[in-house]
Amino acid sequence: MTETASRLIDLISPCGPVTDQDAAQRLYERLSEAADEAGWRDDLEAAWPSLAPVFAASQYLGGIARRWPAILHRVLTTPPDERLAALLAETEALDGPPDETKSPLRLLKAELHLMTALSDLGGAWSLDQVTGAIARFADAAAQAALASAASGWRRRGKLTSAADDPRGPVPGLFVLAMGKGGAFELNYSSDIDLSLFYDPEVVASVLDDSVEPQNFCNRLAQGLATLLTERTADGYVFRVDLRLRPDPSSTPPVVAAPMALTYYEGVGQNWERAAFIKARVCAGDQAEGTEFLKALKPFIWRRSLDYQAVLDIQSIKKQIHTYKTGEGLEAAGANLKLGRGGIREIEFFVQTQQLILGGRNPQLRSPRTLDALEALTEAGHITPQTCDQLKAAYRVLRDLEHRVQMLQDEQTHALPADPETRAKVAALYGEDDLAEFDRRIEELLVSVNGIYGELFSEGEQLSSDFGSLVFTGVENDPGTLETLARMGFTEAASVSETIRNWHHGHINATRSARGRELFTRLAPRLLEAVAATGAPDAAFRRFATFFSGLKAGVQVQALFLNQPRLFEMVVGVMAFAPRLARILGRQPQALDGVLDARFLIPLGEDTGVVDQLIAEAAEAGDFENAMNVVRRLQREQAFRIGMNVITGRASAVQAGLTNTSLADGCMKALSPAALAEAERMGGKLAGGEVAVVALGKAGSREMTAGSDLDLMTIYNAPADAVTDAKGWGAETFFGRFTQRLIAALSAHTAEGGLYEVDMRLRPTGSKGPVSVRLNSFVEYYAQEADTWEFMALTRARVVWATSDRFAKQVADTLEAVLRRPRPGVDVGADVRKMRDLMDRERRPKGFWDMKLTPGAQVDAEFVGQYRQLMHAANGGALTVSTLEALTDDPLLAESWRYHQHLAQIMACAFDGRGDPDQEPAGFQQALAKSAGEEDFEALKAALVRLRQSARVAFDQVLPEVKEPESH
Repeated sequence: MTETASRLIDLISPCGPVTDQDAAQRLYERLSEAADEAGWRDDLEAAWPSLAPVFAASQYLGGIARRWPAILHRVLTTPPDERLAALLAETEALDGPPDETKSPLRLLKAELHLMTALSDLGGAWSLDQVTGAIARFADAAAQAALASAASGWRRRGKLTSAADDPRGPVPGLFVLAMGKGGAFELNYSSDIDLSLFYDPEVVASVLDDSVEPQNFCNRLAQGLATLLTERTADGYVFRVDLRLRPDPSSTPPVVAAPMALTYYEGVGQNWERAAFIKARVCAGDQAEGTEFLKALKPFIWRRSLDYQAVLDIQSIKKQIHTYKTGEGLEAAGANLKLGRGGIREIEFFVQTQQLILGGRNPQLRSPRTLDALEALTEAGHITPQTCDQLKAAYRVLRDLEHRVQMLQDEQTHALPADPETRAKVAALYGEDDLAEFDRRIEELLVSVNGIYGELFSEGEQLSSDFGSLVFTGVENDPGTLETLARMGFTEAASVSETIRNWHHGHINATRSARGRELFTRLAPRLLEAVAATGAPDAAFRRFATFFSGLKAGVQVQALFLNQPRLFEMVVGVMAFAPRLARILGRQPQALDGVLDARFLIPLGEDTGVVDQLIAEAAEAGDFENAMNVVRRLQREQAFRIGMNVITGRASAVQAGLTNTSLADGCMKALSPAALAEAERMGGKLAGGEVAVVALGKAGSREMTAGSDLDLMTIYNAPADAVTDAKGWGAETFFGRFTQRLIAALSAHTAEGGLYEVDMRLRPTGSKGPVSVRLNSFVEYYAQEADTWEFMALTRARVVWATSDRFAKQVADTLEAVLRRPRPGVDVGADVRKMRDLMDRERRPKGFWDMKLTPGAQVDAEFVGQYRQLMHAANGGALTVSTLEALTDDPLLAESWRYHQHLAQIMACAFDGRGDPDQEPAGFQQALAKSAGEEDFEALKAALVRLRQSARVAFDQVLPEVKEPESH
């Protein structure tokens, strides 16, 4: 071919129709004036048929031609390969300070962009030539920017190496081109992914002693990035992304090579291995960079992979949702890179197989996508038909991607949703029928997505029915953000960033390779589970607190994966039980109980926990160890009970019995320890006996998760008995025992607390001795006790005693006290007055006060206690159970049962008094459903009706007492 024939003007032809004749004509007139002045009108006329479709569609390319007609002329009249070589040489020669380099570098980029676009659109260059030209210019620009950034340090004497040092501008520092740049596959308006590393010893050897190497490298990287990315009147060169380095959120922009190698060998992820398939040295110290990449080969290309490692690599592909049909796939707005059937699917199709197979077959390690497809085909891993389909699709998608970006020089990958703008892309692609263009694109995307879906199709998928869930890379995936939004998350970006950080091994649960492999599988299940709660933001936030606090995560994650129902229960707790979630967040070891085979045994069945509490406390060795043993077991079992309540697997009665049984176990385990501690302090008391009596909800076996322990201790001993060590009398000794018991039950240790203890229901309340002698107890109730104290005694129950004989003696005494006649006492009037006094002095705290609201629990309990006092006087049967006491009062029994059910759930869900009106709709619906109501409003209406009817029943049993008129 002659020199004249090799000019670009002679190699290009029209790419398609002219979409905007007016815009093209205006630019033609402007260029004609410039061409006439400079004497190249004939060249313009010859080129115009090829230029008109380009400038009509691309405002950006037309702008370059309008502003710099001379550049257009040079591009048109020079062979493109020859001009590319000259552009690269001129770029590499730039080594002055940034202020001198900034403008020429941008003009060179503008010329490269114009020449590349015309060569591409006009048919002079292939796809490989186009992407290669852009990538080679990016290399030259990075080298020039590095030299320019280093020049100031050298002029000031801080950098001592020569400007022409063969090791590069800064010996020991090298720049890796990552991603498409590394494979010479850069797209038209691509960012450039650069990773900067340095050898600390080499860099230190060329710096003045006053310069700290890490700080120097950081500032150098900042200077390089600024020189390339800053927008000036002449535009910009490249957007630079420095994040493809080890753990970019916590490392400096330039990472010491030894540290980087340690990171990749220790916690490097499979997507990082995939990224390094394309990595190459593009600037700086070539020798050091080459050695670094050589050292990374065992990380990138593993000769042997266990089954779990293979599954983890496959997860890169499986996180992208594939579809059986093309339903919902439209050309308008289609993301050609990240969307269904896009470029990323072809790249992942290739890279995942390279990672699995390339360790044993070096022929499969090509960084270039099309070459790798050929190699996989030659090795028999994909069929020739699949190879041809994907290669053809890849070229089309890359061509279209370039044309989309040529419109405005924007880093976008989406076909315009607007038909008029999309028609411009079609015109640059040679298509004048938009409907036909759209049809072909949609057909191609469906084809790619179908092939992609067949890869690793067996086994579990790691996407969601909501869409793709991709957490590889250093930035949020747009499709994943859309999926999270569809799941109901309002803070999708934050959720995505958190999960990516977990994948990076930022928490203990994912610090190990096995932990990260398990989390890859768990992540989509987690997101679907929290979405199913109806309160995904709150559920995820609380799960994050818990998960981040785990000391290790392999066992828990494996459990969650193997027990999906259990996992859904835990996530449900995160959504609807902030109290339990906080317990897990503060003390993740509470979940240890989940590992116990007894965890899913229905409440009410004997699991041996009480016996275990007593045995382990007895074996603890000392008082403090006994406290910690009991707290650990109680925490696990309390969490188990709470899980059963929140998930509806336990009734209010079952929950009350099990909560109380657990509290009984703690008291039975710690009472001997407290007694032994009192004996250690003061000596043994011969002939002394003591019993622990539960009252309130602990006595009636109706405790909720937040219940206090209402207790009293009753003792008996010879009148003159003293301890054998310090001579304490019985009152002092059993007072110390009671104080030790209170501490054992309520003090906070390293394992947390157990219960709040209230001793005010003992005779004389807080004014009297903390432990009561048996005969004093009898005398008090015979002479001084008010009716409300007898009411409290109806729920008294012996939990533990130093002997069975004394336990029975105290129990018999309690019954005898209740049955003793109280002539002249109007019990009904006293009970009603007590309730009215509470109404005045202890008002209910809002609609959701299950206890004090008229018609709620206190009304029912007062009637039950009144019935017991009447039965006691008449010789009838006695019971500590509220429901059994209300056998003759069905409306009050139903109200109490309904309120107790809600109280159990709310006690598990909230610290203190919760307000369901302020909770997410998902919680409200779940609460209503648990009570058998259709929705939250129906629940509130049912409560109002129930309270009204129960209050009427209360008034009938305990009519209002009219005080006598005073005269």
